[in-house]
Amino acid sequence: MSIASGPITQIAWVTADIDATERLLSEQFDVGTWTRIPDVHFGPDVTTLRGEPVDFTIHVSLGYAGDLQLELIQPVSGPTIHAEFLDAHGPGLHHVCFDVDDVDVACANAEAAGHPVLMRGSMMGGAIEFAYVDGSTAGAPYIELARIGPDMRAFYDAIKQTSRQKQEA
Repeated sequence: MSIASGPITQIAWVTADIDATERLLSEQFDVGTWTRIPDVHFGPDVTTLRGEPVDFTIHVSLGYAGDLQLELIQPVSGPTIHAEFLDAHGPGLHHVCFDVDDVDVACANAEAAGHPVLMRGSMMGGAIEFAYVDGSTAGAPYIELARIGPDMRAFYDAIKQTSRQKQEA
């Protein structure tokens, strides 16, 4: 039984300086434009960290290198695996994301395979559900499992189109 199948849909970095990381990745990987989403708040009613409700805020920036989504996360307040990673390792590659049909099933499969689920949540009224599992046994810091609903997929497609237009200009 696999945890997830299909391509990796996203690679994400955690940073203390989202501006500097946008510049670096734009220069090195020809990311057309970034879509910055400041002060994304996750409340304890929709997010858990190690099974306990958690309240936090992050800045997010999304860009594309070809069809691959690049995500930058800058912790702002509250406990998260992003802030823990930044404190322990400094800025860097944080996770790869697989698109899954059912987050509950993917999390159960991850746990059964020995990959603990560390953080879970949703946003935009369930337009996206996500879980971060410990990827250390697979050689990655974290693996994100995400069910991306049609509204969020349309949002991502619009960002990809904007990024491509800038790359072609």
